[in-house]
Amino acid sequence: MSVAVCADVGSTFTKVAVVDLAGGGLVAAASVPTTVGTDVVHGLDAAVAAAGVGARREVPWFVCSSAGGGLRLAVVGYEPLVTAQAGRRVGLSAGADVVHVSAGRLGRAELAGLRAARPDVVLLVGGTDGGDAETLTHNATRLARARWRVPVVLAGNVDVREELAAVLAGAGVPVTVADNVLPRIGVLSPVSARSAIRQVFLRHVIGGKRLSRGSRFARLVRAATPDAVLTGVEVLAEAAGGDLVVVDVGGATTDVYSVLTPDERADGPGREVAGALWRARTVEGDLGMRWSAPGVVRAAVEERLVADGERDALVAAAAVRAADPGFLPVDAAGRVWDGRLAALAATVAVRRHARGVGTGERAGRDLRDVRLLVGSGGVLRHARDGEVTPVWQAVLGDHAGGWAVPRAARAVVDSDYVLAAAGLLAAEHPGAARALVGPLTSA
Repeated sequence: MSVAVCADVGSTFTKVAVVDLAGGGLVAAASVPTTVGTDVVHGLDAAVAAAGVGARREVPWFVCSSAGGGLRLAVVGYEPLVTAQAGRRVGLSAGADVVHVSAGRLGRAELAGLRAARPDVVLLVGGTDGGDAETLTHNATRLARARWRVPVVLAGNVDVREELAAVLAGAGVPVTVADNVLPRIGVLSPVSARSAIRQVFLRHVIGGKRLSRGSRFARLVRAATPDAVLTGVEVLAEAAGGDLVVVDVGGATTDVYSVLTPDERADGPGREVAGALWRARTVEGDLGMRWSAPGVVRAAVEERLVADGERDALVAAAAVRAADPGFLPVDAAGRVWDGRLAALAATVAVRRHARGVGTGERAGRDLRDVRLLVGSGGVLRHARDGEVTPVWQAVLGDHAGGWAVPRAARAVVDSDYVLAAAGLLAAEHPGAARALVGPLTSA
């Protein structure tokens, strides 16, 4: 049997799936704590060994990583509702945590804010092709004069792109050129910039986080984990043949992915000037089961999802989890609070996604025709019988506002954690990737 190792090196756990490349079946799986404190390769090797593969050299490895906080991206654009927002959407679709967005000319205060965000990569955009070039020119020149050393992906007006790349490179700024993310008003072109961000992540970011002493880990990693998952979601959408939503409730963030069928809304009179991205992802950095558990409670209170008599107990439960990110409930009460926090995180995250918060779409994302809702994250994958149902009921029964939630979705859990593996295999082994997600479409 020809197999491949697919591994996700997360900030907390390293998860491994051994996949049959011929049939796309899951042969084995294992999970061990990520060894961030020493060398992440130690945990990776331990997880692979636990899956029964060991050091077999003939077995190919496909690895993604979000250890060390994943990919932090800043977007610098021309106008907040057009190119800056287009750049944000592209960054999210590339698996990045967009930590900073600015628009207009970089001044002293704006440059200080950019530095304070501590991005791993800057996506520099501005102007449609043949349109405004002054702002993009100013910002590239300002970064060059500031002795900027964080890698830059330049994806703006084609008329000045090569000239500005030379200016940045001449000043010692690591720069990668990509096609304009917004070549024309209303046309979003993410593929080239997404590919460039991925290349920069692999070339500069993985090694720069000092997660491993040697070069082996940097050679193994092929993608940021959210990028791999998004590709896996795309594979799943093709296999399912319809609109879908994936909600990944993690320890630090809750990510929502949606794939919607384009229709006349994309080209109608109300279309967004920044373009429509029908395959989208939002990251909610204040919604998580451990590190950011207090943020879940705050957001849920603001959304009026928490009863007065429940608030104090939720605050206490969230504080325990934030203080000890490795916390695992040992009794039924602890599991109940985990489930409640998961339901609140998922509900708020889907609300924001549907409203367009994070995607930047003023009209939001219409989820009414979604037929498949997939849950991921340890709290859902390891839930006991009946513990996931309240989470789905909270999300699908959320009709308290004007956002369009799914009307008739079937809910499943990616209990084998195959989406990341499918995303890693999609380019070289598309048949295996499609077969791997097949059970999710019929579960």
